[in-house]
Amino acid sequence: MNLIIELARGMLSRRRRQTLVSVTGVALGVAFFIAIAALMRGFQTYFVNQIIDVAPHITIKDETRTPPAQAAELAAATGAVEVHGVKPRDRIRGIRAAGDKLALLEAMDGVAAAPVLSGQALLRYGSRDVSSVITGIEPARHARVSNIEKDMIAGRLEDLRSTANGIVIGEALAFRLGAGLGDTITAVSPQGVALSMKIVGLFRTGIQNVDQSYGYALLKVAQVLQDRPNVVNQILVRLADVTQAERLARQIEARFGDRSESWEEQNANILTVFVIQNAIMYSVTGAILLVAAFGIYNIISTVVYEKTRDIAILKSLGFTEADIQRLFLVQGIIAGILGALLGCLLGALMIEALAQVRFGLETPSGNDRFILARDWRVYVAGSLFAVMAAGIAAVIPARRASRLDPVQIVRGAA
Repeated sequence: MNLIIELARGMLSRRRRQTLVSVTGVALGVAFFIAIAALMRGFQTYFVNQIIDVAPHITIKDETRTPPAQAAELAAATGAVEVHGVKPRDRIRGIRAAGDKLALLEAMDGVAAAPVLSGQALLRYGSRDVSSVITGIEPARHARVSNIEKDMIAGRLEDLRSTANGIVIGEALAFRLGAGLGDTITAVSPQGVALSMKIVGLFRTGIQNVDQSYGYALLKVAQVLQDRPNVVNQILVRLADVTQAERLARQIEARFGDRSESWEEQNANILTVFVIQNAIMYSVTGAILLVAAFGIYNIISTVVYEKTRDIAILKSLGFTEADIQRLFLVQGIIAGILGALLGCLLGALMIEALAQVRFGLETPSGNDRFILARDWRVYVAGSLFAVMAAGIAAVIPARRASRLDPVQIVRGAA
């Protein structure tokens, strides 16, 4: 095997220009793959982290996923029955036995839960009216299921307890109202209840929809505002391992009967877009590597054509067809490995160059540069694909070389 590697290296070194072009093509393909993957994965990871950061991992709602079976469906369970236009049954909204369900959830390992009452309200300050969503919370419990505390730019969630009818709202919502910290606004619910509420805190999550429309008050205050005493319409759940959210949501829904949505289900459309983005990225960079592989195919085909007499001599010395095939296959793999190594170096340099680009924009996170993911697995994936493409490109000329008849070559030369 050492002799075959040495022969392959010698054949490639005698055609340095063509070899350099092929290796450079593979290197550029790997480098672009690494750089684009770092951009895409960095953005996707940042976006998912923002979603996980702001939203709970599981939301239990006071509704069922499917309407209850009707009498006709129950009477003919195995028959072809279809029911339309059924009026929903009137019932008291709210999660039943919320306290018992909270106790069961909090008894699980790595699970934190908090009750909330969320409802629409019209916030009024002077002559300005802004529609918003007011969420009633228990600050101590809510701090365990949400990272809203770290997004506070003024005040604390605990200030809700020390102030009568206190409210914490998004910075953008306060700007829309024209109000600031310490101002008193009026909240009016759809039930006609009006409360004077004092702004005791401001937050900025970086998600416009949240910052412009959401506010937090004590759970008891929200229940008074919505005229729904002792009612909870959601239970928010946060997990130590976010990857278990979908599985646990299905278990909770099967046990309690209440609709339970994981963060993946709530953001399924966005995650689908990420899958399409990744498919486009791999297709484009894969095409670059395939083009580079054709360069390797061209080089080895030329070597086979030029080295027919050498192949005849090697066979006459006892080299088998498998040895000849291995000789040219090794040449392709060597070119792929060299291109992969050079590509990893170029990819790392491209990432560092992209990291220096500044946009001069004000962002909520304070980062006005590209968000890049430096993941070693991207380097491994790009290198493996490059070596595989180079090896496959070398197979056809290698097989052709192994089938050459040394007798015919010698006769043709004579």
